[in-house]
Amino acid sequence: MNTVVLNLEPIVHLTDEQFYQLCTANRELNLELNAKGELIIVPPVGGESGNQEADLITDLNNWNRKTKLGKVFSSSTIFRLANGAKRSPDAAWVKLERWEALTPEERKKFPPIIPDFVIELRSETDHLQPLQDKMQEYLENGLRLGWLINLQDKQVEIYRQNQPVEIVQLPAVLFGEEVLPGFELQLELLS
Repeated sequence: MNTVVLNLEPIVHLTDEQFYQLCTANRELNLELNAKGELIIVPPVGGESGNQEADLITDLNNWNRKTKLGKVFSSSTIFRLANGAKRSPDAAWVKLERWEALTPEERKKFPPIIPDFVIELRSETDHLQPLQDKMQEYLENGLRLGWLINLQDKQVEIYRQNQPVEIVQLPAVLFGEEVLPGFELQLELLS
C-alpha cells in the first residue's frame, strides 16, 4: 500500500481543530497534513518495520528514563509545526523544559511544538524523497537533530541545523550529540 496525498486546499482549509476532529473520527487511519494543506494518508507498516520502530523507541525511552531530560513520543503522536504542517515522526523526543512550557490543553491534543530530535525509519513501501522532504521540513521548523534510517540502501542520513546532511553507512553507531547527551544507537541490530 502506498502513501496517498489528497489536495484539499481548493475546497477547504482545515483548521487545527478540524484536523484534530478528522483524526479522532478516523482513528484507523494514520493522517498527516503538510504545509501546503495536502492531507497525507500514511499506510500502516508491516511486522518487520513495526518491530524495528519499536526497538528504536525502546532504546530512546530507556536512555530518557535514565536521564529524565525530556519526553519520548511514538509514531502515533502528531506535532503541529510552525509552518502549519501536522507531522508524525516514527520516534520523537522533546526537551523537558520545552514540553512543560506547553499548556495542559496543548499537551492533550496535537502539541504545537517541533521535537528537538526525530527518527524516521524508511519502510519497504516508502519512497525516499518524501521522507527527505519531511526531514528538511522538520529542520526548517527548528529540529535540532534528526536521523533518517534507510535500511534499503543501508545508510542513515543525519540532519542538523545549518549543516549539510551527513550520510553514514550501516552498520553504525549513532550518537545523540549535544541534543541527547550520552545517547548511542547501535544500528547493526536493524540492518
